[in-house]
Amino acid sequence: MHNLGISITGSGSAVPATSLHNQRLTELVETSDEWITTRTGICQRRIALPSESLSVLATEASNRAIAAAGIKPEDLDLILLATSTPEDLFGSACQVQAKLGATKAVAFDLTAACSGFVFGLITAAQYIRTGVYQNVLLIGADILSRWVDWQDRRTCVLFGDGAGAVVLQASKSDRLLGFALKSDGTQNHYLNLSYTGSSQELLPGINVTKGAYQPISMNGKEVYRFAVQKVPEIIDKALFQANLTVDRIDWLILHQANQRIIDAVAQRLNIPEQKVISNLAHYGNTSAASIPLALDEAVRQGKIKPNHIVATSGFGAGLTWGAAIFEWGK
Repeated sequence: MHNLGISITGSGSAVPATSLHNQRLTELVETSDEWITTRTGICQRRIALPSESLSVLATEASNRAIAAAGIKPEDLDLILLATSTPEDLFGSACQVQAKLGATKAVAFDLTAACSGFVFGLITAAQYIRTGVYQNVLLIGADILSRWVDWQDRRTCVLFGDGAGAVVLQASKSDRLLGFALKSDGTQNHYLNLSYTGSSQELLPGINVTKGAYQPISMNGKEVYRFAVQKVPEIIDKALFQANLTVDRIDWLILHQANQRIIDAVAQRLNIPEQKVISNLAHYGNTSAASIPLALDEAVRQGKIKPNHIVATSGFGAGLTWGAAIFEWGK
């Protein structure tokens, strides 16, 4: 008989050692520390050196999560890597599987930009609830510094690099209380990292495209408007599904995109400031890594304790957004 509940039993995170403070960015583009902090809440971000790889960061975070869960890599049945910046277009999850020595685990990448961790959480839950897999490693990892136009002052101040991971396990009681996911491709043009190619004649009458991915392009105003409107809505939906009122939430962990978005969402939901977890001042927007990174920090600081109810929401390119309500711990 399979246990058809799920619990989140361990977390881990890893960031590159190199910090880039706002002050240093003024040497690159016309901006100021004051301008960046008042508009975004970001003071510094971590930047991966050319020698640092996504799979190494992801593996470090994973090892910590696996240790925290009290299991071994060979116990894992499934590894999901939520990332938009794989080092191999065919996917980076299998490299992580090899580095971990998770010989039994099937591994694949999942791409939903800054919503990736929440989408991955719900995907992992389905495998556990159907009784197919018992132990799942979910990683959110991105190295967006490689895909930023460092001359574009609207975007280069926002992004940072990092990785976070959690272990999900089959359990008798189901700790994933509610969730909701959404996509709207009609707004895709507001935030993307698109392929641009030019035509090359291979043979007479046969042309192929040769090109590369262009840096991140974003309409900040529209993305802000989208997040502030849609995120409170989707958290409400997930709470409704969980049959909980907003006052039952112990902690709110939003995707760390912009402090103004975090504040506005908390305000709309009537969630007091002391329940809101934010570490974006130190890391910037780390895309799929931001939620597990903030979660892991709060767990290790002793803020988030077993049985605490956490509401989380990811939102970003796609456009995609989603929310999950869970109880922390075994």
